[in-house]
Amino acid sequence: MIGHNPTKFRFPWRDGNHFRLLIDGEQFYPAMLDAINAARVSVFLEMYLVTSGAVTTKFIDALIAAADRGVMVCVLFDAFGAGGLSKSDRQRLRRSEVRLRFYNPLQHMRLTKLHHHLSRDHRKLLMVDGQVAYTGGAGLTDDFSREADKNGNPRRHWRETMIEVHGPLLADWLSLFLENWEYSTREVLVVNTHGPLAVGRSRHPASRDTSPSLCVVGTQRGRVTIAQGAAHVEVKSSFINHARNAQQRIWVATAYFVPSWKIRRALRVAARRGVDVRLLLPGPYTDHPAIRHAGRRFYYRLLHHGVRIFEYQPRFTHAKVSLCDTWASVGSSNIDRWNLYWNLEANQEVDDAPFAAQVAAMFEADFALSREYGLDEWRARPWYYRIQEWFWGGVDAAMSRLTKHKEKG
Repeated sequence: MIGHNPTKFRFPWRDGNHFRLLIDGEQFYPAMLDAINAARVSVFLEMYLVTSGAVTTKFIDALIAAADRGVMVCVLFDAFGAGGLSKSDRQRLRRSEVRLRFYNPLQHMRLTKLHHHLSRDHRKLLMVDGQVAYTGGAGLTDDFSREADKNGNPRRHWRETMIEVHGPLLADWLSLFLENWEYSTREVLVVNTHGPLAVGRSRHPASRDTSPSLCVVGTQRGRVTIAQGAAHVEVKSSFINHARNAQQRIWVATAYFVPSWKIRRALRVAARRGVDVRLLLPGPYTDHPAIRHAGRRFYYRLLHHGVRIFEYQPRFTHAKVSLCDTWASVGSSNIDRWNLYWNLEANQEVDDAPFAAQVAAMFEADFALSREYGLDEWRARPWYYRIQEWFWGGVDAAMSRLTKHKEKG
């Protein structure tokens, strides 16, 4: 696993940025493809979930076309998350000038190295020309596409949120990508800020220039937060700090809700002191029903302390968004112990009232399409709900013990 910086937060808050909220695949996929098609110098793509299909074909076509016109294209996929990428798609990329690499390959997997293989790159990042970046919870898969919905039902494509980033923060996103690329490939990407990018094969970090000249393009304030294993979970620390200081609202959307005790306590305490605390969680549609049942075992106590719980009904909500007053966070990290303990994660934080208003409007639209559970209704839930919560909650606890994951809050 990549070594961590001992400071609490690796990156500072930076002013002068501009952010754009992108809701669902019909907004973020065209924006990302347009950026790749307009690339002149570099395209850096880092993804976890990658599955062959209509969406991935469009991205492969765009990446190869960019490489053919002389753009440096570096693609880093997680070896496990990209298990659905077909052999033919891999060959297409490798036969081109695209540099395709995989994080933490699974070859020769042995039980003695189980902990090593549990570490996955769950980050999602596209950066083009050092001028624009996209991050959030999406992968390259038809699951996020209304057009390519595999069930033929346009309402069943996954609900997702991404964010477009311009400004000085791109230096921090670039630093993360270059660091992970070097860790995964033993290649150092040398950035020439006065011309095209070049690649070298060096183990000396000093040979890397990660300070491109990025101009101020807006008035919004932001910070990049990361998670890199149990020793460096600033994503969780930042959320808890903002939750503890929230005065008006704490609204959280997450695809997988198996939170630490410290997060649950922060939510309960905030609700008791009058903060509007709401959780937007998957309803009947989810890709991991077991995780949904394991997380539901926490509902009763949260509801008892005043937390409001909404389950999204139309389709699977895969979004990872938090809103505390005027602070918002959009990124790859779910509110679950596994993500924060094992995975590489990265979120874009924004502290800006107008942007927070946009995020709040998005939440309100999703709440309106959700089923809210009250305490009395949850008390009266069917017995088979309780059995599922008990069973899958036990599995969750056993997995934590098996992988020597001791909750630290």
